[in-house]
Amino acid sequence: MSRELSLADIFQIGYYWETKILLTAVSLDIFSVFQGQSQTVNQVAEQRALNPRALEWVMNALVAMRVLNKSDKEYSNTPVAEKYLVKGASEYVGHLLLLHDSEWNHWGKLEDTVRTGRSPVSQHVFETQPELGAHVLTVLDRIGRGSGVGLAQRLQLQGAKRMLDVGGGAGTNAIAFCRAYPDLTATVFDLPQTLKVTKTYVEEAGMSGRITLQPGNFHQDPFEGSYDVALMSDILHYQDGRTNAALVEKVYQHLGHEGRLIIKDRFLDPSRTSPAWTTAFAVHILVNTEQGQCFTIEETRQWMEQAGFRTMEELEPCAMVQGTK
Repeated sequence: MSRELSLADIFQIGYYWETKILLTAVSLDIFSVFQGQSQTVNQVAEQRALNPRALEWVMNALVAMRVLNKSDKEYSNTPVAEKYLVKGASEYVGHLLLLHDSEWNHWGKLEDTVRTGRSPVSQHVFETQPELGAHVLTVLDRIGRGSGVGLAQRLQLQGAKRMLDVGGGAGTNAIAFCRAYPDLTATVFDLPQTLKVTKTYVEEAGMSGRITLQPGNFHQDPFEGSYDVALMSDILHYQDGRTNAALVEKVYQHLGHEGRLIIKDRFLDPSRTSPAWTTAFAVHILVNTEQGQCFTIEETRQWMEQAGFRTMEELEPCAMVQGTK
């Protein structure tokens, strides 16, 4: 049973200070200045052309947030900052944080969105800032590699020969699935600018002979061929229900007998009040996409039933549903 919120909890929820302090430090690339060494405020300020007085307040706050260390007048990265926030580090996640920072002004218009029902954006940042989008795909690919292996094993795709990965991004799942099932080939369908990133990862994985890249807009452009299994991973929340229903029907037409459509996303429970993270993510989608929203498993099952799928089942609570043709 959850405890009642205190006034301190309310203040903690309501203050966005630490979020913007961290995002600003990443945007200014402060953590890369340290990279294995200590620096004074003046040294950092000189390297980044910043005001020393203002920078010191920010760096002191980062120490309190346990992102930086401070000894006398010198600062250094904590292990977590050294690992994840130094640009060029193998596990750098700064590009994903920069994506959130680029959406900061959209969040500032949440009140207007609630009043009017209209999002402040008409295009996703992947379309308006393709270079940032490419960097974010790189981070998401690295994060998703481990989960992709587990997902492939849980789905038990033995016997499947052809897979369609709709909006497959960097090809993370397609690569993991093909590695898990030697007889499987895959087609990754995504925007042309996205597939430039995908091509690199597919080649690095040695999968060019088994993974085909098909550029296009999956709402407008046709899929090619027939497939045993189709995957739609984390794409539903970018558009409205009617558009998603049409996409599910479109995929259905390209599945063979007993073909499977697997939809993985961030689903809400029937009350739409949990999981807690997803309820906040739904508001994020409200202000950062033109028509997007989060859905329930039941809504997804209805789209599958309307398309003609014979059976539907929830594979993971609030996370994954499957339809069989």
